[in-house]
Amino acid sequence: MNDIVLVGGRVIDPETGHDGLADVALRDGRIAAIGRDLGPAAHTVPAHGLVVAPGFIDLHAHGQCLPADRMQAFDGVTTSLELEVGVWPVARWYDEQAHAGRVLNYGASTGWIFTRIAAMTAQQTESTLAGMGRAMADSRWTVDVATPAEMATIVERVRDGLDQGGLGIGFPNAYAPGAGVKEISELCSLASAIGVPTFTHIAYMSNVDPQSSIDAYTRLIGLAGSTGAHMHICHFNSTSLQDVERAAELVANAQAQGLKVSVEAYPYGTGSTVIGATFFGDPAFPERTGGGYDTIEHLTSGHRFADRDDLVAAQAKDPGALVLWHFLDVAMNDRHRDLLDVSVLYPGGAIASDAVSWLLPDGSTYLGDHWPLPEDVISHPRSSGTFTRFLRKWVREREAISLLEGVRKCTLIPARLLEASTPAMRRKGRIQVGCDADIVCFDLAALTDRADFRNPNRPSEGVRHLLVGGVPVIADGGLIREARPGRPVRRPVAQ
Repeated sequence: MNDIVLVGGRVIDPETGHDGLADVALRDGRIAAIGRDLGPAAHTVPAHGLVVAPGFIDLHAHGQCLPADRMQAFDGVTTSLELEVGVWPVARWYDEQAHAGRVLNYGASTGWIFTRIAAMTAQQTESTLAGMGRAMADSRWTVDVATPAEMATIVERVRDGLDQGGLGIGFPNAYAPGAGVKEISELCSLASAIGVPTFTHIAYMSNVDPQSSIDAYTRLIGLAGSTGAHMHICHFNSTSLQDVERAAELVANAQAQGLKVSVEAYPYGTGSTVIGATFFGDPAFPERTGGGYDTIEHLTSGHRFADRDDLVAAQAKDPGALVLWHFLDVAMNDRHRDLLDVSVLYPGGAIASDAVSWLLPDGSTYLGDHWPLPEDVISHPRSSGTFTRFLRKWVREREAISLLEGVRKCTLIPARLLEASTPAMRRKGRIQVGCDADIVCFDLAALTDRADFRNPNRPSEGVRHLLVGGVPVIADGGLIREARPGRPVRRPVAQ
């Protein structure tokens, strides 16, 4: 007896290239059979007219809580990973997630930045963007080179985090630009020796030398060559700014030489981060990024900053506050739309959201159980609609990429990035017998993101069914509120 049979859908497997009508039987959290006449089932789910695909795997999601999971479920996501910033201590974080209960599968890298904060300032901060931002009140960890003793502590703590099951090393280098190359190269060598990827926010975001984005990419590629580490580039669009074409050339050349360099991007020309980020305070910010301070918008108040003094005052008041950064004007500028295409459509690149938390009007993180989300909670619209936006705009409307390749960028490509070091990922990102029953069924004609910067908390539409480990989370387009089937994605823990 099967648990569930999905009947009559257009089944797409991005690894084999299968694209055709079939039934899919699910049993004990796995795909049991694909074909016709698959036997009886406790539940039969009609999937006629729907695409049946692997659930989307988000490599870059900072929300990591119940409200964030629910919004991402309507975006087709079944696995939500915090890899760019990471967490520390790793074992404690996994225990906390298991205790809280998660809708989606979850996992995290070892957060280098948090080991640096602890080693250099003795601060104990929570493993969140806001926690990192608040720690900027003591700037030593952001601007100073670690002493030999501090560096030894950092490396040892990162090693411990990997031993506790961390999925790699998170390197948000732009938030600690003072970190020495010796420290980072030591950690890249550690990643290479253990066989895990690194997830890097490059050190510099600027279109002007010195310390340009191209400078940072050249250094990242050099680290891949000199240490053998797999250097994964987070949000290729927002860190390259208007030099993304040259950055893409450098990455392609590195890949052609066999270096382990990979990329991800989100389909927006607006980023989001903490206001305390060092790069915002650079006196030459307008010249270096091609946009003025008015491109920075306070997330909860909507305030656009007038000048550097205005920004610095806000940084001093609450360095952990989230802001939007409108680095490309894709709505009005054709050239900017072309630049976004370079990162989003990069061959072999993944789609990843960089989703951030949901905030209440006072700036605190919303962690409640209301659904739909309260009207006054806000976030970046990518927290609601990254994957549906990509499939709507680039696959269905513009036909810039096939549906099979679009699904591959959301599923198989991120799974393969991790599967050599995390065996659990070999069963994800595919519709094959024996793979995890993490499945999204969507109506391609109706699939759309509804969130925008004025209404960011509108869930996407078009996902009719979503199953995590064979357990329905969305059924007939509606959320199953009590569902908590999310399971940890974790490297085998050292004994």
